[in-house]
Amino acid sequence: MKTPKPPRDPARSRFFVIAAFRWFGVALILAGMLISVGKIDLPVLVGPALVLLGLFEGFVMPRKLARRWKSPDQ
Repeated sequence: MKTPKPPRDPARSRFFVIAAFRWFGVALILAGMLISVGKIDLPVLVGPALVLLGLFEGFVMPRKLARRWKSPDQ
């Protein structure tokens, strides 16, 4: 006899999405820094652009998502 699957918890999925945004932001910052110092062969202006995008992606977007997904009773 199989036990029924518990209902899918949206909070768990949202947690993983927010964590993915943070890790992707860190990856963008690191890539931008590597481009800026010449370890990755791309135009130098791409480095600071990726750093800024990574900062936005890693710090601003998780807060915006958390605020959007916040329960009304909190």
